[in-house]
Amino acid sequence: MKPEFKNEPLTDFTQRANSEAMEAAIAKVTSQLGQTYPLVIGGERVMTAATFDSINPSDPKQVIGRFAKADAALVDRAVRAADDAFRTWRYTPPEVRARYLFHAAALMRRRKHEFNAWLVYEVGKSWAEADADTAEALDFLEFYGREMLRLGGPQPVTPFPGEENELRYIPLGVGAVIPPWNFPLAILVGMTSAAIVAGNTVVLKPASTAATIAAQFVRLMEEVSLPAGVLNFLPGPGGSMGDALVLHPRTRFIAFTGSKEVGLRINELAAKPQPGQIWVKRTILEMGGKDAVVVDETADVEAAAEGIVASAFGYQGQKCSAGSRAILVDGVYEPVMERVVARTQKITVGPVVDRRNWMGPVIDANAYRKIMDYIEVGTQEGKLLTGGKPAGDAGYFIQPTIFGDVPPSARIAQEEIFGPVLSCIRARDFNDALAIANGTEYGLTGALYSMNRARIEQARHEFHVGNLYFNRKCTGAMVGVHPFGGFNMSGTDSKAGGRDYLLLFTQAKSISERL
Repeated sequence: MKPEFKNEPLTDFTQRANSEAMEAAIAKVTSQLGQTYPLVIGGERVMTAATFDSINPSDPKQVIGRFAKADAALVDRAVRAADDAFRTWRYTPPEVRARYLFHAAALMRRRKHEFNAWLVYEVGKSWAEADADTAEALDFLEFYGREMLRLGGPQPVTPFPGEENELRYIPLGVGAVIPPWNFPLAILVGMTSAAIVAGNTVVLKPASTAATIAAQFVRLMEEVSLPAGVLNFLPGPGGSMGDALVLHPRTRFIAFTGSKEVGLRINELAAKPQPGQIWVKRTILEMGGKDAVVVDETADVEAAAEGIVASAFGYQGQKCSAGSRAILVDGVYEPVMERVVARTQKITVGPVVDRRNWMGPVIDANAYRKIMDYIEVGTQEGKLLTGGKPAGDAGYFIQPTIFGDVPPSARIAQEEIFGPVLSCIRARDFNDALAIANGTEYGLTGALYSMNRARIEQARHEFHVGNLYFNRKCTGAMVGVHPFGGFNMSGTDSKAGGRDYLLLFTQAKSISERL
């Protein structure tokens, strides 16, 4: 009997033993940088003539890993290998499938700081952000394993005289799992483990900028003796290769986290049946946000300022849940902004191998150029209050940037920038602030700072986001505690880390026998 699920505690790096353990892990990972990683198809390692590199965004000259590059022909091979493995994996008892996840969690927990170190190097996460990412990955393994134990047992149906009736949840088939680079361990592990524990097989196409972290997880699953073909590792370009994976007639579902544009393309491609396809493909899409922190005149201004800065600039603003808009009612605008700017100007920016740096680089050169272009747009749309420039000579570092008095319809207030850029908007009153908060095509997260009970209750009903927080930041959802996923163009309303998430990877079968 497994004990009740509890969230993995975060590491206190102010404790000397913890910081020394992390430093040792960084040193160990440093010695492993630059290795070459093959594809893994049906348990077989496959090298290709074409390769690509994943680099350190803090030091672009440093190669983190070199990868075989898949193409459309290898997509077909991987899907067929996954399809072959599905023939037997689908009948593996749910409790056995769950034990693979529990074993993987135990091994990951022992090497927690090593996974943290890979996150520091490959995607520029600070020690604290990396530790939270790894902790969330552990939570997904433990939570979904327990959920499969619950769903794998008898499900309640209404008794009927003269019949034996049952409802069971069965797997779908081969799934394409396409995770993002910004939570390259947590979200990858969550989507992959949910699919596998539900009895499906997976072709995993990691983000190219975070492929090394994905490879470490694939190795971990090999170490727990996951059968060959259940998890296939297929790094490569998201264009032609990604399309081939989505379009393949034996692909049954696609789980994707990333941009709205790519998510909508996946949805469109998956909707058209291919020759030989005998099912309607299922898409599970999480596509980002333009999230708001609303502050009214009754709020604790110190707490609000702290929450705004943490929401906007945690992991360089590269979270779909990031609070990239601060919407402040007129009566409290100046005192809140004064505190937000003052806190932001104290943020340390630099290579996050050094724990003293709170904010690291953005992910790559393309992101750097895009964000700097948005900052230029922002100088035309609002008042630059702080930041707005590169930070440092090497690496993709950008100062945390704040624009004030931004019109609600401005590009920087409507479009997902995915970087350390905060748009501050002045609202006439609370109702105006709520209308502005809802006035985008997204609906992922939001926060309200208020001491007014009536307004909190109004927002509970009218603030249209999938994850709503009162008097706290709008990032940091915890598995099981805050099931995560949004509305509108933020995705397909799935709730990762919730008790209905595994249902997205299964189908219900009703069975009746006349006695």
